[in-house]
Amino acid sequence: MNRHIGILGGMGPESTMIYYRYITREYTKRYGALNYPEIVIYSLRYQELACWLHEERWDLIVQTMTKGFRALHRATADFGLIACNTLHIVFDEAQSKSPIPLINIIDATAEAIEQECMRTVGLLGTALTMNRDFYKKTLAKKNINVLVPKKEDQLFVDKAICEELVQGIIRTKSKKRLIKIIHDMVFRGAEGVVLGCTELPLLVNEQDCEVQLFDTALIHSRKALDFGAT
Repeated sequence: MNRHIGILGGMGPESTMIYYRYITREYTKRYGALNYPEIVIYSLRYQELACWLHEERWDLIVQTMTKGFRALHRATADFGLIACNTLHIVFDEAQSKSPIPLINIIDATAEAIEQECMRTVGLLGTALTMNRDFYKKTLAKKNINVLVPKKEDQLFVDKAICEELVQGIIRTKSKKRLIKIIHDMVFRGAEGVVLGCTELPLLVNEQDCEVQLFDTALIHSRKALDFGAT
């Protein structure tokens, strides 16, 4: 690896660990060696950002993210990943203030969907991710339509993420409900489903469903390995 990877994590800590574990293990699978890429992690304080997201204080969010990118840069990171889908709402502004280039999780996911020649996908994530248009706009550029769950199901998914998964709490009841929601989106025309929260793979994977799931944390991590090797 020619470049050091910087991860802006903590939203939440469970998915930050997914990134680190996947990148190091995938490196060995690819290259058959233990010479892992150098990785620097700057972990944000979840509670603080969760409050600002609720209040939509994007100015404070970008300010805190910028502080993190500068710390990653000082720690020798050559490029960065925001290990959270929702924070990509302010990706463009964050990139403009970051001293290092950032890999966009939405762009990477759109490429993965396009490679599968799908035209309609379901989207799961936090309420902000499902209701804002930042995912839909990017996918629309590739002529990919986006379905989201029904309103009551959106509320459930958001609550499961914020009150369970970010704390590493895995409940069978929540898993069954999420699988039902995925099947409902497939019934409505989804050819695949985007796990648009990096914690959701803790609860469900492709072995649980008869549809292709796009694990954004792994897609993002793979993109980082590709970029770091160039």
